[in-house]
Order: sequence, then structure tokens, then C-alpha cells
Amino acid sequence: MERLPGFRDFYPEPLPSRDAGWSFNARQYIFNQWRETARRYSFHEYDGPPLESLELFTTKSGDEIVGQLYNFTDKGERTVALRPEMTPTLARMVAAHERNYKKPIKWFAIPQLFRYERQQKGRLREHFQFNADLIGETDPAADAELIALLIDTLRSFGLTEQDFVLRLSSRNAWHEFYEGGRDGVSPSLESAEYEFFQTIDKLERTPPEESEKKLSALGFSLADVNQFIESGKPTTELQRILDNLAARGLREFVKVDYHVIRGLAYYTGVVFEAFDVKGEFRAIAGGGRYDNLVKLISGGKVDLPALGFGMGDVVLLELLKARGLLPKFDAVVDVFVLIEDENIRPQSLKLAQDLRAAGHAVEYPLMPAKPGKQFKRAQELKATFTARLGSDSQVWIKNLKTREEKTVSLAETLLYFPCKAGI
Repeated sequence: MERLPGFRDFYPEPLPSRDAGWSFNARQYIFNQWRETARRYSFHEYDGPPLESLELFTTKSGDEIVGQLYNFTDKGERTVALRPEMTPTLARMVAAHERNYKKPIKWFAIPQLFRYERQQKGRLREHFQFNADLIGETDPAADAELIALLIDTLRSFGLTEQDFVLRLSSRNAWHEFYEGGRDGVSPSLESAEYEFFQTIDKLERTPPEESEKKLSALGFSLADVNQFIESGKPTTELQRILDNLAARGLREFVKVDYHVIRGLAYYTGVVFEAFDVKGEFRAIAGGGRYDNLVKLISGGKVDLPALGFGMGDVVLLELLKARGLLPKFDAVVDVFVLIEDENIRPQSLKLAQDLRAAGHAVEYPLMPAKPGKQFKRAQELKATFTARLGSDSQVWIKNLKTREEKTVSLAETLLYFPCKAGI
């Protein structure tokens, strides 16, 4: 029986081939780096349900999103959907309990998200995503803080300015351009402005003649749009962000690029996307300000500015593989307890249990086996040590890396293998 298209099996390393599935070890490595970097920035982890009311997502994105969702009517006759993104859940949670938290709120999550859409390179029907959001602050310093977190997250994997660039833009700058219009002509309908943003968002993926036609219908020329993009002149808010990042020593990772506008309608200000420098992959991460979303989700009861970004595991993993930056994931066995005399198996099991209680990863033969077979198994598991208990309560310890051997008393064994941190 095959897994569903667009979904993944996560196998422990080692994998014989890519066809066998995705590496659980690599997934956990990515999660650990995400969590550790967020911790250093004092972001706190949260989570929400993977199943939400369909209305939560249509309120944010309109009814057109339904075609991209795994949605159904449950046994309680409620219309529900698997979450395609985390931001609506976050907005709902913040609106419900924002009085309990000091502002600004700095939260992150690593949800599994689901979208029923066509599979393509770097996009599946499910993925895990690092979401980081900062709520309750309007100053550009908050934007700089979030962007710095994104940059340092990518740096934590060994990526440098030679590998990725963060393209910084502003919906406010584009709104001012739109309001100016061409030759004083400015389409005023909100739907027309959204259509304009959508056209800009797709400029790099659309034939020029098609973009020219769409822009012309809105009262603009492609030449004027391209001139604005090529000028790359940062607005006051963007310059403040750039200066903030320069003070941190992170300026070389960022460039102003007005090609970036983010097609989603709920963005309200600064927007950004991270791309690999070679242009081999989809965007690694993207985000921006969404100052009206909490108000929208709460029905106007709570009004808090907010900004955030999302970084998916699919593109990131492909990038790390391409750059040779994934570590080697060997099974971690600290001690393999050899049991050559079945008469002292109970005492050997107690030794294994004590070592595990001290925080060590321990293996031993579940069933009687020849000494040579046990030692071979220890080598297959790449154990660091073997430990063999004798009938005289002496323990023979061998370091399989250095070949050093030592004999200690049973009572001294735990001194030889001290408790690991956190135990």
C-alpha cells in the first residue's frame, strides 16, 4: 500500500536512497536549529490544533482558498479544515488571551501544514514550517528584530551571504506608487489595488507583454513599474531597518528589491523573502507586516499590530543537501553492554538500566548470542564503548574509537560514565 501523493514517510538514518523516504534525523536536526535560534532571540514556543473551523481561513483569505484546503463536514456538522498556515490560528489565540501577555509578544511554532494543490519542486501537500511572529509593536525595530532572527536561523545551518540573500520591500512604498498612478490617473477600487499587487508579485514569472497588458488596464505602464523597481531607493522605514541590521553586522545579507510584494492580501507594510543566491530553489522563507489580521479575526474586538515569517522544511532541506551542509546522522549508542555469561544477565541488565538512568544511550543483546556476534553488533551501531560485566563484579570497558581498554569495579562504572547534562 502506497502513501498518499504529496505526503512523506520519515525514516531513521541511514536511508538507502531518496526513494525510501525523508530522513527523520534531518527533520529533527532542522527543528533543533529552529528552536535553538528562536530561544536565543527570546521567542517562546506555542502550538494550536491542526484542525480548525473553515471560517477561520475564509475570513482571512476569502472563499477562494477553499479549493486549496483539505476541508470537510465533521460528525458534529461543523465545516472544518486541516490548517494550511499557522497565522490565522495565532491571531485567534492572541485575540483570545492577549491581556495575559506583556507586549510585544514574541512567539514561534513548528506546525505541520496541509494544502491540497499541485505538487512541484519544493512544494508538497504537507510540510513543516518554522513560524516566528512579533505582536504588539509598530516600530521598524520590530521588523529588524524579526529579520535578524530569520538571517541567524539560516546562518545556524552554515549558510552564508554566498548562499542566500534577503530581499526587502514595502507594501507601503507600492501603495504610494499606486496612489500616484500614471499621469495622475489612479484606479481607486481596493480590488483594483489588490490586482495591481498580484501583477507585481508575478512580474518575474510572467511574460512582459502579459504584464504590460494587465498594468495598462489599471492605468500603469510596465516601463514606469520597472523604473521604480530598478531605483531600489529605500523608504524611511526600510532605511531604519537597514541601519538596525548594519549595527548588528548583518547588512550584507539584505538588499532592497521592490520585485517582492508578497501576493497575500493581508500584508500591510514591510515584506521580505529569502532566496538562495544561485536561484536554484523557490523562496526559502517569506513574511512581513500584517497589522490588521488580529482585528479581522477577532471581529474588531482586539486591534494589535503584528509581523511574522514562515520557513518551510522542504526547500530548506533541499538547499542544505545541495550545499553539503547536512551533518552525518549516525545512530548514537554510548555503551553496548556485552553479555557473554548468561548466568549474570540480570546483573548486566541492571548495569544497562543504571547507565540509561544516568542519561546514556545503551544497547545490549536481547537474546543469548556469541561474543563475536555481539561485538559486531556494537560496531554496526557505532557504539562508543562496550562494557562487559564479569562474574567477579569487574567491568571490562573498551573505547571502540581509541581501542583503549580499562577494568573497573561495578561500583566505579558510573564514575567512568558520569551523568549526562540535564539528567
